Amino acid sequence: MLSLIKLPQVVTINQVPKVFHEDGIISGYRYPRSSATDCILSLFQMTNETLNIWTHFLPTWYFLWKLVTVVLMQTAWKDSFTWPLVIFLISCCIYPLASSCAHTFSSMSVPARHICFFFDYAALSFYSLGSAIVYSAYAFPDKWVNSSFHQYYITIAVINTIVSTILACYSRLGLTFLQYNHDIIRRFPECQSPKFSKSLRIVAFAYPYLFDNIPLFYRVFLCVGEGCTDNDTNILHYNHIALAFLTGFLFATHLPERLAPGSFDYIGHSHQLFHVCAILGTHFQMQALEQDMLTRRPWLSSNSIPITFANTMGPALLCVVLNLIIIALYSIPLLSASACEERKHGKDPKKASSKLCPCS
Repeated sequence: MLSLIKLPQVVTINQVPKVFHEDGIISGYRYPRSSATDCILSLFQMTNETLNIWTHFLPTWYFLWKLVTVVLMQTAWKDSFTWPLVIFLISCCIYPLASSCAHTFSSMSVPARHICFFFDYAALSFYSLGSAIVYSAYAFPDKWVNSSFHQYYITIAVINTIVSTILACYSRLGLTFLQYNHDIIRRFPECQSPKFSKSLRIVAFAYPYLFDNIPLFYRVFLCVGEGCTDNDTNILHYNHIALAFLTGFLFATHLPERLAPGSFDYIGHSHQLFHVCAILGTHFQMQALEQDMLTRRPWLSSNSIPITFANTMGPALLCVVLNLIIIALYSIPLLSASACEERKHGKDPKKASSKLCPCS
């Protein structure tokens, strides 16, 4: 059937604007003014994005199955103790789905690319908050339960989540706004400082992760003696932490394609490996938290902070609303500028595209 369909054009790095360039990737790029249909069809041909999409789209269904299982088998609507796990599993469904959609439709235009990844970043920050909520409920070491840090932990995590989304979205800002505001060119020379942009994005994701895992790091690496919650779950936490750091390493270094540009364009480049490690890490994280929830429930129910709407569903909903507002604030100028350029050039996609790509 697919043989009867004309698949989208695949081009090289020299045929796309700089905003679409990936370090060490030479070929396999999609046309940067693809239609939505072309983007969907590209799922069924080999491009440098194909495995990026599938490595997150397929796991979405696994996490959705886990979510449905918890909701139906554990009757989550009746048992508030399972609410943190439900929120965490929702975040585990959202972040790979948002990522796969972002990679699928990011070749439609420059503004579309940025907006797609704004949603991707917001989903990651929501996953960070989901992790914090479930850690607060099940993973804190016994001696830290009900401490001052525990009481303010989720509040700080919400703030971190919003800051993370703002920083991550801002790290893309210069790529499109350079041509609209010459002051931004002087203050934020994105095309001249791509390393700064990448570094800002790494900080935006790394800081919330490190904060969220403070109780876990203390529990599995530093705590000794009574109250350290040293149980069989810790080996799963070790696996998750190791994969999380490997994920960050791949994201930051662009290995192996940086060592052999053009050799890993379709299979084996860092973003694909980053996706796989992230999903495996989330899987181990989920297993560890489910085990902590089951084995520690009697003690936590008697000694920990009560699980309520205010420390589970409430922060999650607030995060969603604030993230959508942030995305809108960053996206509206992009859409307005794009519409303005199309009107100026008589809706000629090629001319408008060239004006929207100052780094081309």
